[in-house]
Amino acid sequence: MARMPSAQRRRQLTEAAIRAMARDGVPRTTTRSIAAEAGVSLSVFHYCFDSKQALVESVITTLTAQSVSVVREAIRPRATLEETVRAGFAAYWDHVRAHPDAHMLTYELTQYALRQPGFEHLARRQYELYGEAYAELIGELCRSMGLRLGVPVPVLARYLAAMTDGLTLNYLVLGDEAAWSDILDTVTAHVAGLVTADVRRPGPPPGRSSGERT
Repeated sequence: MARMPSAQRRRQLTEAAIRAMARDGVPRTTTRSIAAEAGVSLSVFHYCFDSKQALVESVITTLTAQSVSVVREAIRPRATLEETVRAGFAAYWDHVRAHPDAHMLTYELTQYALRQPGFEHLARRQYELYGEAYAELIGELCRSMGLRLGVPVPVLARYLAAMTDGLTLNYLVLGDEAAWSDILDTVTAHVAGLVTADVRRPGPPPGRSSGERT
């Protein structure tokens, strides 16, 4: 077996754990089955992770980072705030539809962590990561578009995390893709309504009035 840097080996094992957990369920996935999925010996697993708890934390962090990266790439400032927000939600929703098993796994991880003694803090950390990710994205958007929010960033971040969480679970249970375009439009309009001002909106070019046509 080729030698590999420990950080790369941890990523390999984390990705293998995600595949195994999505296929078999979290409780039925063992360190031995994860090692087999990754094609490494059990000793390699224990060299990289000192416990299943540490592995579960790595899985949670990785799944969250994957979803956030999809939104971050899509949420570049556009002509209007509504277009910008809609693009971010649409990118996330495309990811949910393309990877339902990975998103279903996030809910299973939450329940597993809450029910497993000593793992409870992982469920709290999972939802803290959601809030932190939204706060970071909101901050970046406010700076790039010069926005002023009607509510504090931490409040909006937790609200968006809770709303997205509920909508995702609703979709995983009910499906009905045709309904989600209208739902995302409603969510976009609501979020945009929480912005009180665009304090850096550019004015007309010098020498031209705002009503002058080209």
